[in-house]
Amino acid sequence: MRISPILARTALALGIVLAGAAHAELPVEKEGQVTLPFPPEPHRAYIVDVEFENMIATRVVVVDPDNKRMLGMLSTGGMAPMVPSRDQKLLYTADTYWSRYVRGTRTDMLTAWDSSTLSPLWEVEIPPKRANSITERYALTTSSDDRFVYVYNFTPSTSVTVVDIQARKVASEVAIGGCILNYPVGARRFASLCGDGSLQVVTLNDQGQEVSRHQTPMFDPNQVKMVERAVAKGDTYYFTTTEGVIHPVDLSGDKPKFLPTWSLVSDEEKKAGWAPGGWQTMALAPKLDRLYVLMHPDHKPLNWEDPSTIVWAFDLKSGKKIATLEAPGLMWSLHATSDDAPLLLASTVTGGLEIFDLNSGKHTGSMEKVAKTPTLVQSH
Repeated sequence: MRISPILARTALALGIVLAGAAHAELPVEKEGQVTLPFPPEPHRAYIVDVEFENMIATRVVVVDPDNKRMLGMLSTGGMAPMVPSRDQKLLYTADTYWSRYVRGTRTDMLTAWDSSTLSPLWEVEIPPKRANSITERYALTTSSDDRFVYVYNFTPSTSVTVVDIQARKVASEVAIGGCILNYPVGARRFASLCGDGSLQVVTLNDQGQEVSRHQTPMFDPNQVKMVERAVAKGDTYYFTTTEGVIHPVDLSGDKPKFLPTWSLVSDEEKKAGWAPGGWQTMALAPKLDRLYVLMHPDHKPLNWEDPSTIVWAFDLKSGKKIATLEAPGLMWSLHATSDDAPLLLASTVTGGLEIFDLNSGKHTGSMEKVAKTPTLVQSH
């Protein structure tokens, strides 16, 4: 076989490099250190990426949607939910690791990350039972004073691990059998949605121990298909049914106060097939007092989690539809920033991010392939 002169010279050069490498050590490479501004920019966003093709090791991608650039990344355990602290200094993830990567001894950790350097600061081992599922917003939450972090467990019995952030240890485990998730209420309470159609509220003391609980009927589960992925303004939560009926509940008092329900769709729109869809199908911009809902025109009983290119905007006070937003990508999860000039950020099924200016209602651009399976978008 004849070897070309170019191939011969390349092989000779490679041989020289390899021979030299046997006698010389290369300098140790240092990890790149990210340092982001503090306090965080109001539009800085965190995209939780569970990566369907490799759920054992997942990530949180940090982006600047104004300039459409990636800022950094957290490498997390399998299907790890994430929540920012209220004081903006930390990011929490609930991670699951296996001693043999895909098997062996399971270890669950609550990890605290610095929001500026994106480096892990400390961790607390938690019971190895936190819910390993497609990440949901209320699977990992914080109390309003940042004293406690609540971790949702599923074994399939359900419970909530209460982690004391001051002491950096597990304070308690609260059984919530028959109920799911943990919607934080003020400094010492959290609610859970129950299979019998009730809403359960648990009150803790300053040591993170349960002191009381009560359940209040909310809906008839034989008649209503309630979606657990609510949005909140303060201690008022907004739930929707799969057909688009909003169920607001004020949890600020001693008992839940169920506010009047209202429909996202008119009778004509319902007949035409309009209904909410997607994974995190709703977002709330508190400074604008507006609700944003991912909608699709071909609703069927089993396709309510399908993505869509269309978002409807509603005035929270009147319940009236005030705008329609549309993007080129198929959106799956919505999030609105909480500042005076809010953005609507929507992850797509192809791993992108669609961006809207909510003051103008205009689509301002897209970020392509920032993640693999972006299930949630969050911000401070």
